[in-house]
Amino acid sequence: MAFAAHKRKKIAVIGAGFVGSTTAHWAAQKELGDVFLVDINEGTAIGKSMDLMQSSPIEKFDSRVKGTSNYADIAGADVVILTAGMPRKPGMSRDELVGINAKIVKDCCAGIKQHAPDSIVIVVCNPMDVMAVYAKQQLGFPRERVIGMGGSLDSARFRAFIAEELNVSIKDVTGVVLGNHGDAMMPVVRTAAVSSVPIMDLMPIDRINAIVARTKQAGAEIGGHLKTGSAYYAPSRGAIEMAEAILKDQKRIIPCAVELNGEFGVNDKLMVGVLCQLGGAGMEKIIDFKMNADEKAEFDKSVEAVRTLVSALKTVQ
Repeated sequence: MAFAAHKRKKIAVIGAGFVGSTTAHWAAQKELGDVFLVDINEGTAIGKSMDLMQSSPIEKFDSRVKGTSNYADIAGADVVILTAGMPRKPGMSRDELVGINAKIVKDCCAGIKQHAPDSIVIVVCNPMDVMAVYAKQQLGFPRERVIGMGGSLDSARFRAFIAEELNVSIKDVTGVVLGNHGDAMMPVVRTAAVSSVPIMDLMPIDRINAIVARTKQAGAEIGGHLKTGSAYYAPSRGAIEMAEAILKDQKRIIPCAVELNGEFGVNDKLMVGVLCQLGGAGMEKIIDFKMNADEKAEFDKSVEAVRTLVSALKTVQ
């Protein structure tokens, strides 16, 4: 049933698995706009959307939720969140996912390009860095409108582990993770703080190193416990943090993967996690983060990890 004409924002979530359906949940609960959950398995999309919509009288949100397998239903979407793809299973590297998920992303991008050509696309599916590069290639959108979710999630995990270690409120912890969304990610220890007090003044280096290591393996740690799936609460919330900044034109500074055109010495159209200003136009500005020599060396290693993954795309095109 078609919705009546309205001026609400429109969010399309591609993929009705755990990440996608939870993304739809957050978006509706926060009343960011009307939500369209798209999946090749129409029954799953419709069933989950009905279930979510029927919670609205209890949760008191007015966002409408619709499930569909028809990309024509996403026409006019302001933001498209691409979650479709196979999850990373225990013991599986992100590299192994490239061939499988690239084919899925290609099909999804064809639907997005045809029916929501003016949308801002947030890429969530793994391996995120390379799937974001591939999605941008398939869509042909400007770099401001294709953004990878990874830094938002990884930074949240970094902050959560700091708060847990120090037994402080998460509200007072700041910290960012740059680089790739994988083992070569770069938690920026020097700038992490609790109420402006550097964490280097609050805990010994061995504990900091343990937090950095855990942050890099956080996704694998969760997957190891789940056995048959991967994380979905925090990844979906990371995507919604970005979507909210865009839909509300908040000018938030959030770590996310965007195409670098010379910034930080990267010139080959790689999408790497950096600090970005997100607003109504999508990625509106890359923040020129001043790295010291050690940080720049670590960032360069992270860039190379993305470059290596992207090279695997040649086998699936």
